[in-house]
Amino acid sequence: MTAQPPAPLRVTVWNENRHEQGATPYEQLDAKVAELYPKGMHDAIASGIEDHLSPEVKIRIATLDEPEHGLTEGVLAETDVLTWWGHVAHGEVSDEVVARVQEHVLAGMGLVVLHSGAQSKIFRRLMGTTGNLRWRSEHDRELVWTVNPSHPIAQGVPHPIVIDEDEMYGEFFDIPAPDELVFVTSFTGGEIIRSGCVFRRGYGKIFYFSPGDEAYPVYHHPDVRRVIANAVQWAAPSREQRGPIVATRSETGWFEDGEQQA
Repeated sequence: MTAQPPAPLRVTVWNENRHEQGATPYEQLDAKVAELYPKGMHDAIASGIEDHLSPEVKIRIATLDEPEHGLTEGVLAETDVLTWWGHVAHGEVSDEVVARVQEHVLAGMGLVVLHSGAQSKIFRRLMGTTGNLRWRSEHDRELVWTVNPSHPIAQGVPHPIVIDEDEMYGEFFDIPAPDELVFVTSFTGGEIIRSGCVFRRGYGKIFYFSPGDEAYPVYHHPDVRRVIANAVQWAAPSREQRGPIVATRSETGWFEDGEQQA
């Protein structure tokens, strides 16, 4: 009997896609973003994943202005890992869609949150914190240092990753203590940030990675693309793991009746 090939890893790359379309008040910046990412940042992120994981990956693009932001129940049910980039339109993301994404993460869908996605509704909801941090956009040189070289997300990347120019993100970064810390970053001005953080919520695995401001070509950087691809592969659930967390009555008899159950 011929063995069946493994099912492809199903990835949805979500992008706010506002700067690239000139749909924000930052006209000068938007023109630069459109020049750096003529097909959108989502295309650069998706192509980096595909470069490293093809042919075992199937990628879908979703953006803010699609119906239900492109994140319908059907799309999420067919997504193993969701990547998220947003910046100027966090408030426009529907609370209903955020709740839907949260349910899927808790049920096992992986989530990779990038750069200013730290202040997205979904990341804040899953972390229970603001995601606020210090920042400065002054063309800083960024060094991404591996502090957990045995972690799968760190495989095949140099120590450090050198990014010639990026926006500075620095501490204090208002997130819970990561379950695992993979990378820390230092900048020209001496600031540091926990830049590669692993969290687990329910059955879902979450990775936050800070490099990637829209004004710089960071998502064309080969080592950044490798990290994101590694993170997508790491965050993917096994198909057997995927399923809702439900409250069930204890067989020990600790609950005397159904009204006392969670």
